[in-house]
Amino acid sequence: MPKKGKKAKVPLTDEEQLILFQQKLLAEEEMAKKKEKLLSQFLKDKLAKEEHNSALNLNKINTHWRTVLREVKTKELHKDIEILSQTFERVVDCKDSVIKSLAKDLSEAEEQYSHALRSHLHNIDQLLALQRNRLNLLEESYNMELEALTKEFETERKTIIDQHEKEIHYLQDVFMAMEQNYIDSEYENKLEFQSMWDDLKNKNLEEKHFLRLQLENVVEDLWRRFQEALKNYTDATEDRKIAFETLKVKDEKSSKEIEDQMKKIQKLQEAITISRGKIAFHSRESEEKNQIVRNDKDLILMQLRKLKAQRTQVREQAQENLVKLALESNATLKALKSIVDKGEKILKLGEICRKFESEEEKILPFYLSSVTARDMEDIELQFLEDFSQEEELAKVLQDYEGMENFWKRYNKVKLEVLSLQHRRDQLLDISEKLREMLKQYLDGITVSDDVLSQINPLLIVNNRSNLPRPLSTTITHASNKQPPTSYNVIEAAHVVSHTL
Repeated sequence: MPKKGKKAKVPLTDEEQLILFQQKLLAEEEMAKKKEKLLSQFLKDKLAKEEHNSALNLNKINTHWRTVLREVKTKELHKDIEILSQTFERVVDCKDSVIKSLAKDLSEAEEQYSHALRSHLHNIDQLLALQRNRLNLLEESYNMELEALTKEFETERKTIIDQHEKEIHYLQDVFMAMEQNYIDSEYENKLEFQSMWDDLKNKNLEEKHFLRLQLENVVEDLWRRFQEALKNYTDATEDRKIAFETLKVKDEKSSKEIEDQMKKIQKLQEAITISRGKIAFHSRESEEKNQIVRNDKDLILMQLRKLKAQRTQVREQAQENLVKLALESNATLKALKSIVDKGEKILKLGEICRKFESEEEKILPFYLSSVTARDMEDIELQFLEDFSQEEELAKVLQDYEGMENFWKRYNKVKLEVLSLQHRRDQLLDISEKLREMLKQYLDGITVSDDVLSQINPLLIVNNRSNLPRPLSTTITHASNKQPPTSYNVIEAAHVVSHTL
């Protein structure tokens, strides 16, 4: 038995290699898609677990924080209710007293209104009578002026109409004269134009006849020469014409053969270009697909890295947020406790200060503002224009609008302190003046070395006192004699009795 020879491997063609390569690429793509699906499913499950855990932790924190806030809020509300009940009783008393005082003011105001209404109606009657008299006087003066103006207008109208008629007659005469001059000049111009037109017509006819005769002679001579030249040309070119006809037939046959060959060559070239284009197109498509697969692979790797980094970052951020939340909750508890202590302190001080309030302050704790609604609108507009750029400051001021009554009380106390200080200064000045006057009086009564050394109006020795002499004005008389000087002396007791 002869041995069977081994079959040689048949080499693959380009198309088969391309098909194998495409099959491998498709298998790789399917594997990559399966991996992507598994990875995305794994990440989604993990993200859902993290979200579930974070939601649970947030719910626990919120429930604990709400319990703390409810306890604090209940304590505050109990205290606020006690304070509000006290303030309500006090306000009711104040309102009753205010209502009584307003009822009295209303009755007084009604009496004043009725009295003012009667006086106002009396004044209006007087003014109406004066106005009627004034209107009568004005009507009389108006009628007189109207008559004078109508007379003036009639006279001026008559003069203007007379002048207008004179000017119309003058213009009619001028128009007639100008029309006659125009008719004469038009007739003369027509005669001149007719004569000139006849002369020009005759000249043109003569010139036209002369030129026609000259041109006829020239045309006849040229036609004769043209016929002779045509006859000579046909005799000389008859042989050449026959040869040209034979060559023309040969040229047409050769041109047809050349056109057939050119069409065949063009078809072959088109088939070559089409096959080359197909080869280039297939190679380009395969390269583009390979590049897309590579780019997708790189993008998936990048997204995986980003997701890992985001996961670690989210974990760190969540941990930091928990730490911050714990610290801030402790800080808020401390701040709320300090605010509560401060509020209790303020309430205690308010109770202490209420004991020292006067009856007027108990009835009207907050004085009524003297600023009207229109003034308040102007102030608010000015305020908005000044602080339109500083929005933060405006927001802070809006937060403190509830402190208006406090600032009213504070300003009232400040004003009372200033008025008391001013009154104290006045009383101190009055007491100093009284002390000086008393000292002067005592110095005038008692006699001592200090008193004698100083000015004393009661001490008169030899009709002379130690007061300074007033400056006397010298008056010159005709006889050059000076009159005797006279002094006015007033006792200190008389001065003190009048001043006190």
